[in-house]
Amino acid sequence: MPNTNLNSNKGRPAVLLFDVNETLLDMSDMQKAVNETFGNELAFKLWFALLLEYSLVENVTNTYHNFSEVGQAVMRMTAEKIGKDIPEEKQKELVNMVKETQPHPDVIPGLEKLQQAGFRLATLTNSPAKSSIPHLEKVGLKRFFEDTYSVDSVEKFKPHSSPYQYAADQLGVKLEEVMMVAAHGWDIAGALRAGARAAFISRPGQALYPLAPKPELTTPTLLELAEQLVKME
Repeated sequence: MPNTNLNSNKGRPAVLLFDVNETLLDMSDMQKAVNETFGNELAFKLWFALLLEYSLVENVTNTYHNFSEVGQAVMRMTAEKIGKDIPEEKQKELVNMVKETQPHPDVIPGLEKLQQAGFRLATLTNSPAKSSIPHLEKVGLKRFFEDTYSVDSVEKFKPHSSPYQYAADQLGVKLEEVMMVAAHGWDIAGALRAGARAAFISRPGQALYPLAPKPELTTPTLLELAEQLVKME
């Protein structure tokens, strides 16, 4: 059931800041392709877990390779862990499928509702700007956002506090006036602990981190979230 606690004491957020992959864009086709290639139904989940794990290694060791580079590296690790010989070109092809993802069915109706209600909308992604911005344009989403931000600008991956603060600074608002909208528990935890507000879209297979603060709103879809947000005053 959706969490409809609107926390009206805070009122409307000044900006809604959206995660991109899995929150706005459906990665299920990529998941299917990775699992079929590896002959293992857990291959995609292992790859994505390694992607997050080693992006955090980059953070704590003060190193930066962009998300695509880390994605390629951990695809090789996935093959080694599973014991599957996957040609390098095929590995690259699989990682590049992230550039072919399409919006979830609820995304455009939800963004339209928020835009019509006068909300400021922006995105913040761990993906490189050089690929994420053209992709949002290609799938018809960029038109909804006044700006699109990548962690490339600070060379720290979410959930580090720097990307959230950077986006707020660029948008000309205080971080506590920003509401992060994401389908990942780690992103919600990062935003809240950085000082932002947050709303969780509970996509299938996603869960909140129990040891983190709770977001103000939790809904299954972006459209349902939009319906709750427009009620805020």
